[in-house]
Amino acid sequence: MSSSTDASVRLTVWVQGEVQGVGFRWWTRSRALELGLTGQARNLSDGRVAVTAEGERAACEQLRDLLRDGDTPGRVRSVSEQWGDATGSFTGFVEA
Repeated sequence: MSSSTDASVRLTVWVQGEVQGVGFRWWTRSRALELGLTGQARNLSDGRVAVTAEGERAACEQLRDLLRDGDTPGRVRSVSEQWGDATGSFTGFVEA
């Protein structure tokens, strides 16, 4: 039985810092898969990494917290986030 708190959500996170070319997307993908999330991590032309994850809100919050805690490859300076409804458009989690 599902409650409204179990509904899938979409989390989009933009990570700024030294996060390209250091294994950050691979690390993010590994954490997301461990949490049962689908989505992608992709490099942006301005040096940030955009992470889109879908799944249970608690798992998405865990991923966001892992991205913020400083124990990532490279150096994270800031993390911005946006929440929305899951679209179900992802299968697995990829480095795009």
